[in-house]
Amino acid sequence: MVNTLRSIAAVLLAVVFMELALGAMSPLVSVQLMRRATATEVIGLVQSAYFAGFLFGTVTCHHVIDRVGHVRAFSVFAAVGAIGTLLHAVFGDPWVWLALRAAVGYALAGLFVIAESWLNDKAAPGQRSRVFALYTTISWAASGIGPLGLNLNDKDGSLLFSLITIMLAAAIIPMSLTKIGNPEIGHREHFGIRRLYRISPLGVIACFGSGLVNTALWSLLPVYTEASGYSAAKLSLLLSLSTIGALAFQFPIGVLADHFGRRPLMLICALLGAGAALAIMAFDGLSFYALLALIGAIASAAAPLYALGVGQASDYIEKKDFVAASAGLLFAWGLGASIGPTIAAAVMRPLGAKGLFAYVAAMLFAIAAVIVIRMVIRRALSPKEQKNFVPVPLSQGTYGAPELDPRAEEERHSVGSHQQT
Repeated sequence: MVNTLRSIAAVLLAVVFMELALGAMSPLVSVQLMRRATATEVIGLVQSAYFAGFLFGTVTCHHVIDRVGHVRAFSVFAAVGAIGTLLHAVFGDPWVWLALRAAVGYALAGLFVIAESWLNDKAAPGQRSRVFALYTTISWAASGIGPLGLNLNDKDGSLLFSLITIMLAAAIIPMSLTKIGNPEIGHREHFGIRRLYRISPLGVIACFGSGLVNTALWSLLPVYTEASGYSAAKLSLLLSLSTIGALAFQFPIGVLADHFGRRPLMLICALLGAGAALAIMAFDGLSFYALLALIGAIASAAAPLYALGVGQASDYIEKKDFVAASAGLLFAWGLGASIGPTIAAAVMRPLGAKGLFAYVAAMLFAIAAVIVIRMVIRRALSPKEQKNFVPVPLSQGTYGAPELDPRAEEERHSVGSHQQT
């Protein structure tokens, strides 16, 4: 394991820089657009653009990697992400920001594809679970620390945009200095969404719904806190503590899902999250600590839905098809993520800032309804027949590491399984 850690240390350090940047940038964009009196619908479109760019990147960035190799491609994507970030401080037009967010999303997708394919290539068969767990923990923790940058005295955001740019540029350094050889580039498999839906409708819907809910919540929560009079410092604590708390709850939820079944846990998570969202809507003048508890409950309930969806689908998929199927489920998540903030912002227009939680509650209740229908239609596998639960860090939009997932077949895969619809 020590030798493996030496071979992946540069990648893990680069991931820390990337996640620190990601964790700070999304709320910063929303806060700055709010301070510039930008319409909520436009903020939703700008935030959706990141995930649309990310989704496009996951299915096309391999062309750049194939052409110049992993290290050079990593430098290219990091440079594009850094330039796109810094240009936010140069241009104030929200429509320019929309294009910049899409470009940054594309660049970050390339960075994560490279980082995760590198980890997959260097992890020995008996160490994949530990490498995956280490990567998951590091990604989630760094993403939770990033929002604390909102505490800086930086009214126009130029300082924090500059620091985020520095973080993305810093990610190039360990990757460029590593003496470890590039991962091998091999065959990429495809697994269509329609085929996946026929195999596991609930798995696809859970992943799609997770994208709809989580990205809208994290993208537009700054709009709610700004409109409700909470300071940027309190927003940073909400984001950081909720993100880290969601990571902590993944593991007990996973244990319960392995013991009692995925669908009951999915249903409980959806209903708890929806209930917490309705509580925020029902009470005016919530104290910060009450809001923190309720937001934490929503995050902790919604975050596992993607991993539970992947687990639900994987129970009905042959092991040799897991990586390709996982990439397809990631694509379903990306579709939800790319439209979630836009739809939530449209709901917020007539309902005000609390409309965000009306949207979250409605989406979670819809997921719960699908779960109940599927429980009636299809007999669940027994806990002994299920594969083990594996938490996946998608709150800020990582690639998902389908090849590294310990449920995958123990063989080497390349840059990733790129999805076709």
